[in-house]
Amino acid sequence: MIIQPRVRGFICLTSHPEGTAEHVKQQIDYVKSKGEIQNGPKKVLVIGASTGFGLASRITAAFGSGAATIGVFFEKPAAPGKPGTAGWYNSAAFEKEAQAAGLYAKSINGDAFSDEVKQQAIDLIKQDLGQVDLVVYSLASPRRTHPKTGVAHASVLKPIGQPFTNKTVDFHAGVVSDISIQPVESQEEIDNTIAVMGGEDWKFWIEALKSAGVLAEGVKTVAYSYIGPELTYPIYRNGTIGKAKDHLEGTVPVLNSLLQDIGGVSYVSVNKALVTQSSSAIPVVPLYISLLYKVMKEKGIHEGTIEQMQRLFAERLYKEGEIPVDEKGRIRVDDLEMRDDVQAEVAKLWEQATTENLEEISDIAGYRSEFFHLFGFNFDQIDYEADTNEVVEIPSIKA
Repeated sequence: MIIQPRVRGFICLTSHPEGTAEHVKQQIDYVKSKGEIQNGPKKVLVIGASTGFGLASRITAAFGSGAATIGVFFEKPAAPGKPGTAGWYNSAAFEKEAQAAGLYAKSINGDAFSDEVKQQAIDLIKQDLGQVDLVVYSLASPRRTHPKTGVAHASVLKPIGQPFTNKTVDFHAGVVSDISIQPVESQEEIDNTIAVMGGEDWKFWIEALKSAGVLAEGVKTVAYSYIGPELTYPIYRNGTIGKAKDHLEGTVPVLNSLLQDIGGVSYVSVNKALVTQSSSAIPVVPLYISLLYKVMKEKGIHEGTIEQMQRLFAERLYKEGEIPVDEKGRIRVDDLEMRDDVQAEVAKLWEQATTENLEEISDIAGYRSEFFHLFGFNFDQIDYEADTNEVVEIPSIKA
């Protein structure tokens, strides 16, 4: 079938198998161009492995360190006449490239919050790898059914205490406008967001893996967070999502205690603002990112998702000697974004931004392009007028 982008708000309803494969290949090529990661991981479990930072982590481990990888995700496979999700196609492309390179790669498609999928991962590790030496936790989901209580929790994206009003942008139309978001109405909304996006499930995973004996001596585990600039604090860091991120970060000492007897350690890595399916949904953030990209590209310090993860692995997680962390014990690969000179210029542009001058003072075109790249569109190498086979299988997943 011929697959074109169909967009509804911040979601693209279609994805292109050849375009997503090109996107994966470009990320692999970047990691290979940086050379081998010394003392990198060799057996890796990535929870949330099909898009964004999770996918980039899997690519970095495999093609930067020669690691065997197991990926866990929840994606919709393709069917005749119906394209699969971008994450499905990404994972199919990754497995194909990994196998061509002689690397072990298998995947599990299911609800990572469930006990059943945790057990599937444990069984696969026992069967094929014995143990893993790195566990990446990179789940991004708007809802979670709690495996112990059966309660369905849904996250909300709201400020706490008072309404939040600021600029935002419709990045498709290029229209800058003001948006007002009402605050949470109850503590329950905050608690539900923490239940979905906090650290409890990360802890459940590590507990299950450890009790099954599939964590190697000296294992590392890392989860991902974001802080961002003060202008996004009311909707992000000081809002419901920020409370969940606080909980995630607060899980680190709990995991360190749990892993102490096997010499293991856990980290939260604070990453840069990037175009992802998740960030596109947050009001204010697309405008901030489009201005940030403009400034960082002009300074020659821009990084995409794969550049961030390659640097995290090579210069932080597997760096010789002590891993540099901030005063709260977090790894910071948002260091370039948060430079004073970068933030000062972004703040100045923020005040100036209007619909009329947006194309001139921002990188909104780059934002749009990266958004469509997430779904396999906007690659010059792909003929989007040509027929493509939408039914693509992931080799290790039996239909």
